[in-house]
This record gives sequence, C-alpha cells and structure tokens, in this order.
Amino acid sequence: MALSRRNFSALAGSTALGLALGGSGGPGAPSAYAGSSVPTGPAPAPPSADGVRHTVGYDRYSLLVDGRRLVVWSGELHPFRLPSPSLWRDVLQKMRAHGYNAVSIYVAWNYHSPAPGRYDFTGVRDLDLFLRMAAETGLYVILRPGPYINAEVDGGGFPGWLTATRGTARTADPTYLSHVDEWLTEVDRIVGRHLFTHGTGTVLLYQIENEYDAHVHEATGREYMSHLYRKVRADGIDVPLFHNDKGRNGYWVPGSFDTGGEKGGWLYGFDGYPSPSQTPPDWGHFGPGGAGGGATASPSTPGFVPEFGGGWFDPWGGAWFDGKGYAESRRTRDAAYERRFYLTNLANGLTLHNVYMTFGGTSWGWLPAPVVYTSYDYGAAIDEGRTVTDKIAPMHQLGHLLQRVPDFAKLDRAAEVKAAGLKVYHLANPDTGAHVYIARNDGTDAVTTELPTDAGDLRITVPGKDARLLTTGLSLGKRTLKYSTAEPVLRLTAGRQDIALFSGRRGDMADLVLKCPVEPSVLRLDQEAAWVYDRDELRVNAPLGEGGLTRVLVGKGESETPLLLLFADDATAVRLFPYDTPSGTLLVYGPKLLRHAEVRGREVHLTGDVTETTGLEVWGPRGVDTLVWNGRALPARVTLSGSLMTTGRLPAAPEVRLPELGGWRTRRENPEAGPGFDDSSWKVADETSSPSPTKVPDGGPVLFADDYGFHYGDVWYRGTFHDSSGLEEIALAYSTGTQGLLMAWLDGEPLGTHRMPVPDKTTTIRKGSWADTAVLPVRERLRSPGRHVLSVLVRRMQHDQDGKALDTHKVARGLTAASFKGAAPDITWRIQGETGADPVRGPMNNGGLYGEREGWHLPGFPDRDWEAVSFPRSARYQGVTWYRTTFRLSVPADVDASVGLVLTDDPYRAYRAQIFLNGWNMGQYINDVGPQHTFVLPNGILRTRGANTLALAVLSEFTTLSGPGEVRLTLLDRTAGGVPVTPVPSPGRIA
Repeated sequence: MALSRRNFSALAGSTALGLALGGSGGPGAPSAYAGSSVPTGPAPAPPSADGVRHTVGYDRYSLLVDGRRLVVWSGELHPFRLPSPSLWRDVLQKMRAHGYNAVSIYVAWNYHSPAPGRYDFTGVRDLDLFLRMAAETGLYVILRPGPYINAEVDGGGFPGWLTATRGTARTADPTYLSHVDEWLTEVDRIVGRHLFTHGTGTVLLYQIENEYDAHVHEATGREYMSHLYRKVRADGIDVPLFHNDKGRNGYWVPGSFDTGGEKGGWLYGFDGYPSPSQTPPDWGHFGPGGAGGGATASPSTPGFVPEFGGGWFDPWGGAWFDGKGYAESRRTRDAAYERRFYLTNLANGLTLHNVYMTFGGTSWGWLPAPVVYTSYDYGAAIDEGRTVTDKIAPMHQLGHLLQRVPDFAKLDRAAEVKAAGLKVYHLANPDTGAHVYIARNDGTDAVTTELPTDAGDLRITVPGKDARLLTTGLSLGKRTLKYSTAEPVLRLTAGRQDIALFSGRRGDMADLVLKCPVEPSVLRLDQEAAWVYDRDELRVNAPLGEGGLTRVLVGKGESETPLLLLFADDATAVRLFPYDTPSGTLLVYGPKLLRHAEVRGREVHLTGDVTETTGLEVWGPRGVDTLVWNGRALPARVTLSGSLMTTGRLPAAPEVRLPELGGWRTRRENPEAGPGFDDSSWKVADETSSPSPTKVPDGGPVLFADDYGFHYGDVWYRGTFHDSSGLEEIALAYSTGTQGLLMAWLDGEPLGTHRMPVPDKTTTIRKGSWADTAVLPVRERLRSPGRHVLSVLVRRMQHDQDGKALDTHKVARGLTAASFKGAAPDITWRIQGETGADPVRGPMNNGGLYGEREGWHLPGFPDRDWEAVSFPRSARYQGVTWYRTTFRLSVPADVDASVGLVLTDDPYRAYRAQIFLNGWNMGQYINDVGPQHTFVLPNGILRTRGANTLALAVLSEFTTLSGPGEVRLTLLDRTAGGVPVTPVPSPGRIA
C-alpha cells in the first residue's frame, strides 16, 4: 500500500535508512517503514514552493518524496560563474526543458565574504533570488555550501582573508570552526526559507564539506564532520545531508561519524571523472562491492554520484586537450560518451545522478583557481555562451525517461545476458516485470549482433564507443510494449490518449512490437512508418530522422484509449518537450526551446526560443483550439493525431550585426616604478611571522601579500634603501599561482621580467603554487650612493586549493624574500594591492594596478586626454598600458544574442591583458600561452541595446614586441525568444 504524505516516514533496519520530515517528532525525527511497501508508481509532481509540507526519505533504490519514488537527474550550475541574475533563469529553463529535474550548486564562501564578519548576498550574489528562480522553474536544488568546495575556484572557495588566520582549515581547530559557523549561519538563514520539506522552496539535499579524504581515520576529521552535521541541523536544515567522496573510498558512509543520535539523515555519495579512453566502470550492482565499489559502500542508501564527469577543466596552456581547448573536451566527451558512461551508471543502480558540469560558465575576475584559465566552459552540454550543444541529446532523453517512466526508479540486477562483441547489463523491475537491457560497445567499430531478451532475440547494431538502451514488457499506458529496438524517451497522457516517444541515432530503423490480444485500428500518420498485425502482436517499423517526427496512432483493440507512437532521431527528440500544467500534461514539438506552457480555457500559451524556421505542434487537453506563442496567436488546425498544429511556420531568428571596435585611447601607467612616487599611504611590510606554511626569511620581514590584507590580483612593492654602489644583482624570490609574473624596476629603470613556466601534461598540470627566484643584474649606471627605490610588480594569480587539507590555500602569494649581490643594503618595504572590495562587483573583481585603484576600468572615466590609437599595436616595453573604447549594440528586443570578445595576435608576443567590460573584470588573456582567445560577455553586464565601455589592462614583458593585435566582437549564438534581461549595475567611480 502506498504511503500517504502525512504518514510517510523513514525505514530503520538493515534494508534502508531514510529521513522523516515534518512529523510529530519534529525536524529530522526518525521512524520506520518497510521499503517494499513503496511500489513502482508515478514520480512526484514537479517541485515548487507550494506551501505544503513534504517528506523526503529513501531506501536502497531511490529517494522517496511524499511516498513516491524519485530518480534525481541533476546538472551542476554555479551562479557565481554567471554574473547576470537574469541569465540564471535562462539556463535553469534550458535544463528543465531538456530533462533535468534538479540543479546542483556550490555556494562559494570567498564570493560572499570580502572580510571577516562581512557577508554579501545582494546583486549577483543573491542566493535567495537564485533559489526562488529554481522553484519557479520546477527544479529541485542540491545545495553545496562547503565550507570547502574545491570547484577550481580561488582557494577552493575559502575567502582570501582566511589565509591570514591562525586556525588549521578543514579540521576541528576551534579558530577555524568559529569562522565556519559564521559562514554557515549566513547561508543557512537563506536556505532555511527555501526547504522543500517546508513547502517554501525546492532545496532537496544539502552537502557538507567536499571530497574530504584527509583525517578520515583521525579524531579531528570525525569531530569536524560531526560539528558540520550538528551545526547544519541546529540551523534548521532538515533535508537529507551528504558528503561527496573523492572517488570510491567508502569514506563518510552512514555511521562513520557522530550525528548526535540522529538516524537516517545521511546519504553516502561519491564522484567520478573517468576518461573517455577508459572502459566505463561498474560502481554499483555490477561492481566489485565493498568500500571501493561505489554505491555498494552504503548498500542501505540509494546510489548517489554528486559529481559525474560531464566534461573536464583545462589548464593554462591547454595541456589536457593539446591546446585545442574546450572544443576538444566536448568532442571527446560527446553524446556517445554520455550514453556509454551514464547508462552504465544507471545499470549500476545510481539513481541520484548529478552531471558536473551541465553549464560551466566563466571564472571571471580573480575567481579561478591556479589550475584553470578564465573560461570554465568544461565541454558541458550547455556551453559558456549558453548555447545548447549536441551533447544535450542523451541528457534530454534520459532525463525525461527517468521522470516519465517510473519503472527505472526500482531496478534489480537480473539474469546474465551475453551478446557477441558487446557488454550487456540486464535489469528488471520487481513490481512491473519490465526488463531493461543496456548494450555497450567498448570497441571502435560498430557491432551488429543478436541480443537475447525475455521477448526473444533482437538484432541490434551499436556504434563504436557507444551504448543502447532497450526495454521489454514496459507499460505504455493502457497497452504494453513487447520490445523495441529504439530507446524509450517518455510516456505520458495528453488529453484522452497515451503518447510514447522512442528515439535513436539518425538512420536507425526502429522495430517496435506491442502486445495486442485484440486487433487494433492503426493509422499511419507519416509515410515513413510501416506496420503489420499478426498473432496478437502489432509490429511497427520507422526509419529515424527521415522527415523529422514519425507518428503512428493505435486505437481500439483491447483499449478505448488511443496510443500515439512517436519516432525520432536525436536531433528531432530534443525538440519534443513535455510540460505539466494544472489542466494536464502538454507535449510540444518544434521549437528550439520550450520555456513555459499553460492552458487558459481554450488557449495554449507557450513561451520559448526559435533559431531556424519551424512549425509548432502541441498535444494537450481536449477542446483547446488556439496556440499563442510568445504572446502572439498563431493560425492552427487540429490533426488526426489529436494535436494542434500551426498552419504556417515560425520565422527564423533575425540576423544580428555587431560593430567593429575602434576609437581606442591609451595611457601608460606604473608610476609606482618611479623613485619620486608617493607611497606614504602604503602599508609598511614589517610583520615577522605568518600563518602561511611558506617559510619566512630569517629576520623577516614577511612580504606575503595576504598578511597585509591584499588577497586578489596584482600587488606592488617598493623597497627603499641607500647606496647601490657595489650592487651587481638583485634576487627576488616570489610565490604565485600558475602563470605568475614579476616585473622589477630600480629608480624607474626596468631590471627585467620573470614568469612561471607553462604547466606540462605529466607533472605540473595540477600544480597550484609555484615558487622561483628572479635573478636580475643591475647595470653599472644604476650603481651610486644616495637613496634608491626598488619597485616590484607581482601578478600573483590565485591561491592554491586545499584538496588535501594541508592549508595549501595559505601558501604565500607575492614576494617572499629579497637578497643582493655585491652589497647588503638595509631595505624598507612598503606594499600596495587592491583597494576595498567593489560593493557591486564584489571582492574578486579588482587587483592592485594603479589604473584599477584610480578607476580607469570603470565606465564614465574621463579619458579624453588619453592618446588615440588603433590596433594592431607593436611596441617593446616593460609595464602596464591601458586601452579604452566604447561601442553601442542595437540587438532587437525579442532576440537573445550571445556575444564574445576575440583577441588574437602573433603567438610569439609575450603579453597579457585583463579585460574589463563596463567595469566588470571578465577575464585574463595571455597571448603566448592561451589557449583561450574568446571571452564571453554575458548579457546584463553587456548592454545589448545601448552603450558599453571596454578596457584592456595590458602587461608587456619587454622580452618581445607587445600588442594588442586584433580585438573584435563575435556572435556566439542568437535565438528569437530568450528571457527578459535586467541590466546588472555597472557604476562608475565608487567612493
């Protein structure tokens, strides 16, 4: 018997554990139920902030929401990597339309906290707004606030100011925990307003820590995890909690640390990023078992991968992908990769599946960790410019399958099946009798073979490095599938008929057989299909991809409810969108994207996107006779398949023209290099000890930038001393993130530039901290008595992450020591970095360049007295030069245009440019390192209907001629539709 919403509770015992919420025992109070009493049935309705209390539990098969089985098909999206809140809604709607029912997000501590005790959740950091949008979109939220997140962000998410604290991070150190508690209090105050259990939002799961594989067997580790657990519970967070195990170690399974007596509130999860060159691993039903077996490490909880590879990150120089960038990541981890690896996960019982990343976005400003450059595209299904790529097809098909076909929420391993040339997984649903076969080809050549099934031998072809999903005995509403060689995508009821969609690769022949004890009436609605009835079976054949969608209507026979069979190839299937409304379920075919649908009397109102010319077809409640698309009524007719179809076609998105960039003005900076520069307001570097693990030189002083409150971007040093008469060399030891850089001047004269090497693919690709010494000769004409000033600019890059809990985020940044040959001057150092955090753009927008401190990057800055120049430029000098221009865009209001900035030049030229759009630091370009040349300019920061200010801060190394070369705008994508975009504030000079 199904459990009611009010009586739902968690199973205690060896079979499963769960969490009952909102019951008489108060938040988190456990009680028992029998896992077998939750049979296969319809999934829960899409989530919303509906004002009704909900229950969340689980058994070994799946999550259980209000007594119904839920398979979580989630995608990772980081709001901090898309600094335009209007576009959050755009990506969320794309995810929902393409089959995701959940979104997983990190909340980055460093993004919200510019200083101890200061927290900012406004503007682009408005977590409350994001959670409201997710609920309005109908997506569950998996919340991951750390405190440590890794995520290829600066310091692994730790705020810069934490580097200058004494507590040992990621341990039970009380100093560290005091900061953690303050952070979690701020986050949980917001999250508590959006808990699905309370009916006030859709936060379904909550992660504490991330990939914590240090101190696992030590008291400090267990105490740390217990502290986090109790803190989150004390803050009123009553949804299930979990940790993301780095690999399959069996770390932090239920019972491995003290949860304060609470039972059933903890899920085990693990991550995995297998290479596409590997054979997909068995991390569950078909695996080795035990702690290293993935889901089998916690047999009483459902299989959970909080992160599974949806791509991979790329380092400076592009070593992972041989300099080809994220296009190569997307090519090697393509749709076939997703089918092969994700279907293997499904076979292994992983019913909580989060794809990292689904939208990667941009590590703008000083957000990226040392191991990545600005773009975090990741090769994801939705690219950095918000374009839905071909990788979306398996996500779309699997996501809708898992939401619309409940049999997949409860599968057991079944009898072994073998087929020549293929790896076959056989599973069965113990309630419905449906069988699932996943046939995987690990070779490079296509395999055609006979697949033994309970419905007989099926002849199938599986392309090389690909996989296919087949089912037998599946209910299609009032009728039953005997078998199909095409993959099921969804089944639903629209109006008074059942609809089932099957898909496959273009050119495949779908062979489908229905059990029909009574001969039905069959109507072939598209000429590509063929059918025959014989011996209580209806056989339907259709070539996939020819003519778009193929429709076959099956009526009468043993049921008065018609069944509409739809056949599609991948490109067609991703243009079919189911949508649940209070008036019933709709199925929409044709547009590039369906964002929203509702029924108003006899009218169906749809909003969405169109790229190319297309028709529009909708199956829905009986009686609807009017289609309204993006606010405009369209002529339509009722078809024999029961749909409402437009009689005309929607026009393609109009062309978008972008202006050429010109009118550049330039000005040199680095007055700090001159001996007469007034540095009296700078901080004196006089500390003698540091919490950093980097050794302080004997006798000091500490020169580490973080110890003086400078945590992001460039930092300047000025050392004053007397008498350089015998000075032959100056040795400057410094420590930076990847691709750090040092420039030095003596009395305004360049001494030289030193830079860290480009990471290689075998030994340094993951290296987060780089230390070296620049040995700079002093020319004879600079040797004299009197006062001298040594000026040093360090591009410090970012803090290392702390993946092994060794306080590596505290490794020094900036100068670490200075020594002299031929003289021993007594030198006094002053230091200057970024000014106070930009109250709009946040703490990670600005560094310590003179132009940044003076507002040269901001719109409205008076640059009329700057020198007019044109590109390409060609000059040899050491230091910083700024370039500014303005441009106007006039993109039509109903067009979503994604625009990028492209920089190209002779790859030999050694210089780098910081890119500012309307004052927002959109990333760093290193001309001779790459591989990134295109930088996404997100709408909202970019004024698509108005004026924009573009500024480039160029650091030239003197070793070669310097640019910039070509700088131009490029159109990344365009659609008719999109979401309304509210401009993100771009204030000029900030007090």
